[in-house]
Amino acid sequence: MPARTLSGHAALVTGANHGIGAATAVALAREGADVAVTYLRLDVDDDDPARPPAYAQARRQDGREVVAAMSAAGVRVVAIEADLSDPEVPARVFDEAENALGPISILVNNASGWRKDTFVPEQADRFDRRNERVSAVSFAAQFDVDARGGALLIAEFAARHRRRGDRWGRIIGLTSGGPQGFPGEVSYGAAKAALENYTMAAATELAGDGITANIVYPPVTDTGWVTESVREFVANSDDHVHVAEPDEVATVIAWLCSDNAALVTGNVIRLR
Repeated sequence: MPARTLSGHAALVTGANHGIGAATAVALAREGADVAVTYLRLDVDDDDPARPPAYAQARRQDGREVVAAMSAAGVRVVAIEADLSDPEVPARVFDEAENALGPISILVNNASGWRKDTFVPEQADRFDRRNERVSAVSFAAQFDVDARGGALLIAEFAARHRRRGDRWGRIIGLTSGGPQGFPGEVSYGAAKAALENYTMAAATELAGDGITANIVYPPVTDTGWVTESVREFVANSDDHVHVAEPDEVATVIAWLCSDNAALVTGNVIRLR
């Protein structure tokens, strides 16, 4: 059996009860890392006919399935229900994770407060999904989790790492959108842009502490929301290659956490 590349390390993966977060947690566990995951059961009434019902069900589930999958890899695991829109929660999450697993040396900022908002809610998107107008509520849902939550988690990670005098660390964030914004999901794109910026700053400021920090930009990934109309769009798009599975994205994240990627930092890595 080949050596597991992350044995001796402990990871914290946010938003990991389904999708890319869950796949990443399992991938890190299979590489030997002990893993803490956060999740938030969202009581969503997702009756949008343009979105599969299974997606709403996945967003409502707890961490039991991912814990079972991680445990099968023979590592220590812990699941923490956490609302990262509360600014007091990141420190509590680190306390719980480190009480269970010891020092956290890998942080994956995957959690999102995703809401679909736009400046022109009267216009349905290309997939006939319902829109809401940009508001203080839709802004806060995104920025409180994706931007502020991600920043506070990085700050907590860095402070603990430096107090211990550790010399090895990994920070990975997930993004979408880009410099031209994210039409149709404008607050989501803007909040992810903020997380990108925080992560790039961390790559520079924390390099001397042995921490690398990168952003992964997944392709369209089937986390439960992909319909046949989405697949048709991807197949006919010049900007997309294929619909990815969560495990494919998780493989890249796990590699970025390994020693093989020790020189890779300060990058937005776009997957196709």
